Amino acid sequence: MRYLSLTDADRRAMLAAIGASSVEELYRDVPKAALLDRPLDLPRGLSELEVTRELEKLAAKNIPAGSVPSFLGCGAYRHHVPAAVDYLVQRGEFLTSYTPYQPEIAQGTLQALFEYQTQVALITGMEVANASLYDGATAAAEGVMMANRLTRRTKAVLAGNLHPHYAETIATYARFNGFEVAARPPDPSGNDDPAALIDGETSCVVAQNPGFFGHLRDLAPLAEACHKAGALLVVVVTEPVSLGLVRPPGAMGADIVAGEGAALGNGLNFGGPYLGLFATRDKYVRQVPGRLAGATHDAEGRRGFVLTLSAREQHIRREKATSNICTNSGLCALAFAIHMALLGEEGFTRLAALNHAKARALAQKFAGVPGVKMLNDSFFNEFTLELSRPAAPIVDKLAAKRILGGVPASRFWPQLPNLLLVAATETNTEDEMDAFAGALREALR
Repeated sequence: MRYLSLTDADRRAMLAAIGASSVEELYRDVPKAALLDRPLDLPRGLSELEVTRELEKLAAKNIPAGSVPSFLGCGAYRHHVPAAVDYLVQRGEFLTSYTPYQPEIAQGTLQALFEYQTQVALITGMEVANASLYDGATAAAEGVMMANRLTRRTKAVLAGNLHPHYAETIATYARFNGFEVAARPPDPSGNDDPAALIDGETSCVVAQNPGFFGHLRDLAPLAEACHKAGALLVVVVTEPVSLGLVRPPGAMGADIVAGEGAALGNGLNFGGPYLGLFATRDKYVRQVPGRLAGATHDAEGRRGFVLTLSAREQHIRREKATSNICTNSGLCALAFAIHMALLGEEGFTRLAALNHAKARALAQKFAGVPGVKMLNDSFFNEFTLELSRPAAPIVDKLAAKRILGGVPASRFWPQLPNLLLVAATETNTEDEMDAFAGALREALR
């Protein structure tokens, strides 16, 4: 069965209209050596039912994080998403809406973005937030680009506690945009001092809190060192729930906050989609990448919403654009906003406190396990364990027992084979923690 609507007669008519005798004639300018003279080495076409069965077999090889005890983190955290979130984001007004170019017919979309921006600004302690970016990593890279523009400098210092994927994304931006990256080595100790690399060419320092290895830090001294040298501080937050309990970046002197918001309102979904948070000081607003929705009043005094800033290459000359990211993650941002609205300020704080309590309880379970050493003296809901043997094979053994027991640091840095990053959220039960600790004890024997 062919899934193409065109008939042979349709094809003959189209070829006749353009003066070609055959489909092959359309490719006459392509060298023969570049043309394949045989069918592709692929399986023959299957029926829809057969394809479904094949995909189900492949899917069965996965262990979904929601089906077993999961203690995975490293920037992707499993949280409970209220059923109301999915119900509301799937309403046709939101699910099928397009870019709000015409505010008179897009008030609902614009107001949702405005509310989302307000929430992000509040929890980060900043004055203004944009309507979202693709994900936390690209948001961090855009933060560096913005710092470069503001300071007219071309060197970014990356702290040793920054997520390696974020560091790699920034390095990719640097390679194609002509700025320098000075990256500190990974910092499992939590004592890294990126201020030592600040010089007269430094546009910004990028530091994460909580750090990749889970440590919490007061970034105020780092902010002071940056400002003294004429540089900016970009703070990365990969776990937005932490902002319900941890001192926000704005209160520690951050100039730009870039983060990942998918943990609120959005499931893990086998790796996406994600949601880039971006917030800054009001004085820097004209250099903010992407869109910014604002509130206004019409000629009759009625409140309305518009795109206040859209300094993207879609709207203005490319060389004047602040970013070539030409969209915002609208549905993900809406899901974030709905989840936050359902929680409210008190609920958000309680959720954060519950996450920290769960992580503390899990850490206590490991206290008596031989061959396990806690590296953190502070953490939110994620911490690092040093095992007596390489962590990757241990994780495989745990997975065989249907326990997703954290992420080995060797996935990112082979020189750190014995480190295991473990996260706990409100979704983890006491029984799951006991099972994890018991399985880890057995695997380390």
